[in-house]
Amino acid sequence: MSHMWTFQRVGGLDQVVFKSASDIINLPDLDPKLWVALSCPTTGLDFDERTLSLLDSDNDGRIRIPDILDAISWTCDKINSFDSILSTSETLPLSQINASIPQGKKLSVTAQSILASLNKKNVDYLTQDDIQQSIKINADKLYNGDLIFPPSSELSPNMQMFITTAIKTTGAQKDMSGQDGIDLNIATTFVENLQTWLQWQTKISNTQTPFGENTAEIWKLIQLLKPKIDDYFLRAELAQYAPQAQTALNVDEKYIVPTQNGLLSEEELAELPLSKIDTTDTLDLVNGLNPLWKAKISRFKTLIESSLSNPDQLTQQEWQNIQQSLQAYTSLISTKPEMAHLTVEIEPSASIDDIPISIITNLANNDLLTEFEQMVEQDNQTPISASDILVLEKLVLFHKHLYRLLVNFASFADFFQPETRAAFQLGELYIDGRCATLCVAVDNIAKHATMANYSELCLLYCECTRHGEKQLIAAAMTAGQGDLLIEGRNGVFIDNKGNDWDANVVKIITKPISIQQAIWAPYQRMGRVITEQINKWASSKDADVEKSSEQTLQNPANKFDIGKSVGIFAAIGLAIGAIGTALATIFQAIFALAWWQVPLVFIGLFLIISGPSVILAWLKLRRRTLGPLLEASGWAINGQVKINLMLGSLLTSKAQLPTNAKRNLRDPMKQRHNKLVIIFWLAILLGVGVTGGWLWHEGYLDRYIEQHKQAQTQNKTDTNANIGK
Repeated sequence: MSHMWTFQRVGGLDQVVFKSASDIINLPDLDPKLWVALSCPTTGLDFDERTLSLLDSDNDGRIRIPDILDAISWTCDKINSFDSILSTSETLPLSQINASIPQGKKLSVTAQSILASLNKKNVDYLTQDDIQQSIKINADKLYNGDLIFPPSSELSPNMQMFITTAIKTTGAQKDMSGQDGIDLNIATTFVENLQTWLQWQTKISNTQTPFGENTAEIWKLIQLLKPKIDDYFLRAELAQYAPQAQTALNVDEKYIVPTQNGLLSEEELAELPLSKIDTTDTLDLVNGLNPLWKAKISRFKTLIESSLSNPDQLTQQEWQNIQQSLQAYTSLISTKPEMAHLTVEIEPSASIDDIPISIITNLANNDLLTEFEQMVEQDNQTPISASDILVLEKLVLFHKHLYRLLVNFASFADFFQPETRAAFQLGELYIDGRCATLCVAVDNIAKHATMANYSELCLLYCECTRHGEKQLIAAAMTAGQGDLLIEGRNGVFIDNKGNDWDANVVKIITKPISIQQAIWAPYQRMGRVITEQINKWASSKDADVEKSSEQTLQNPANKFDIGKSVGIFAAIGLAIGAIGTALATIFQAIFALAWWQVPLVFIGLFLIISGPSVILAWLKLRRRTLGPLLEASGWAINGQVKINLMLGSLLTSKAQLPTNAKRNLRDPMKQRHNKLVIIFWLAILLGVGVTGGWLWHEGYLDRYIEQHKQAQTQNKTDTNANIGK
């Protein structure tokens, strides 16, 4: 029979509800398409870091559904009841450990040993702090059950050298204390590599050559000098073949002049021929040598003098004979065995070739390996084993944090409950009289903003600093207005640990925040446009005044010509008349309405102006979703997680006075007006309104408007006649 699931419709998604242990145990049967998240990063979360590292079994920095299912299965085998996990208890009762299986029984004994070592024999539960203290105490011991040994001063000098050399040439693992050490696998591989290397060296040393114990040094010098000596003899042969090219085969003067700082360049000198080129087929080993190679040639001469007919010269044939005599030795060198390589935490930093052969001979002795094996056996008998402590730590952490992970991954129950915070909510940003609680971690602002823009959320990217530390966050503003939200503003970010950070807004993604903002947005835009036009007009007029003033000073004043100005006055009159006619028409239309129709006109005008803005804002606010914001932070979200107006008002709270606060509305800084003056002007306005209404009702206003129109028509006729004259 299939499990009976419970789902809650919230945020536009059907989210699974964990009511009992059975819901968690049966999670492997839940369709992954019904999980809210598919994966999340191990960083940038308000979650226990150690638990996340244990969940991330492949160390790729991400938690996926299989990781969580594996954790549930692993935990289920080691505790008696999953019900205690739903309580997210800080403690793991010893009675919850499943002692009916061998590993559980061993864990129970280890837990009791830990409590005894901490002087808590009468306590029947474990906490995360107990585990950490036990790890710290055991980490300082040489025999702590981790089966890894650093080069401790408690060991003999030979064993210290054994471990140190193994770390250099084979690699190391981290022990409980965090030090570099070796385990039995590394030690065994290290000794095997040493013995293989020694066998190879023995074959080389048994190879017969004319140079005896100097063979190795001569061979190394030959590898170093061979390109230069071969080049010398080749140039000499070319000089014999074409004597006229001898000058070109030697050093050009331009290559031995000092550089800009007055010094010769060693790199350029090293590229020059080994010695002066002539038509002889011998290399003078004493005179005329390139200074950069003279010391090496001198040492080479000393070692091979017995093979030279003339101790101061090397012929081409002698050079070939020396190389031929070392052919067998060279073949053995080229067959160097490959050393075994292990996968370790700390990679080797040196080669066995870098270790003196006397030390290698001493360390390759099986006695040290046998001694190390005995140390491992003794460490394995430790009452409180490091491996068992780590298993207990994993069990305690999963018992404590697994449920919270599920309600922040399989569902987002923590996010939709006002009294709790989701794992991705890092704290609160206080700015512009508001508190934003949807604050997520950001690594790269430009990259994050590209994806987060699709969330339709107004986002403030802030750089937060505290005591030299720095972090980047993105805070979603989901309530209030955005008029004063500008780049460069400062706020305070308080993380979930209570630490306060100085926050500076470095980037803003502007989106609608509320319906209230959308209502007044057209008027604010209109006001900004009018203000800008007035500023432009004032600036242009100011420039015209300055220009005309300069011209007045430079040119004599001209007499005023009334004839030239008639057209200007006529145009002004026409403009004033047109404005008056328009106003009269508007007022006539208004006064022609019934009294109850007048408010409807203003309401309609208000809807015409604000309506489109409100509709667009409402559509965008309905599209606000959490998914792209989290996707930008590295999550993989399975669907849209809607943020409606109600949730938005919870995620961003505005300033409110306390319930029992008293409020004095008399502002001492506000300009005061005489009440009698205010009453006088109100009476005047009321009288004007009553008089206008009476005139309208009696028809006087209509007759006045008609007469005014006739007068305007007559004025236009007279003006046109004057212009025609």
